[in-house]
Amino acid sequence: MANKNTQGFGFRPAMRVGNTPAIQGQSKYEIDAGDANAIFNGEPVKVNIHNATGGYITTAANGTAMVGVLNGVFYTDGTSLKPTFSNFYAGGITPANSEDVTAFVNDDPFQEYIVASDATLGGTLALRKSKIGQTFACAASAGDSTNGRSSIQLTIGSAATTAKQSRLVRVAEDPENSDQTAANCSLVVKINLHQYLVGSLATGI
Repeated sequence: MANKNTQGFGFRPAMRVGNTPAIQGQSKYEIDAGDANAIFNGEPVKVNIHNATGGYITTAANGTAMVGVLNGVFYTDGTSLKPTFSNFYAGGITPANSEDVTAFVNDDPFQEYIVASDATLGGTLALRKSKIGQTFACAASAGDSTNGRSSIQLTIGSAATTAKQSRLVRVAEDPENSDQTAANCSLVVKINLHQYLVGSLATGI
């Protein structure tokens, strides 16, 4: 039967590697004031390490290492001057007093996440099982500007034994979204290219 999910929902923190409880701690980073690119809740992000313009959080595009997943932002509104919290960065925000936007990122290198598949894992048991342990890219950055949630999915067609952003750990224990022969199956992944672990071994940081 088809899965109840009808679209992607980004990366949702689950357990931690080793099936230990996740504290879902968040670290503060910054988004450059006025950055025109939206970053949605549950979207993979990285620290830009450009030697002249780096230091800020940006979207972690396919093929790049990531530092974690965005969980919200804080800034002082440039018009009302009121402290403002949002679960995503809408893009083009210029806070008051020449400040940058504070980004809250789940950056635990051993955090596991639940993400939806963009396609079937395979038509046979052997094909489906063969996806476990492989690494995957994600669809292009996208999200809902109403609820702020990312709609990124795991791109099943990108499965590879070489280093891609996320490694598939197992199928999530989600009865309503466990059909591996249909899209939007809930999967458990771990960040494979994490900026705090892979260092210079990750291409495209």
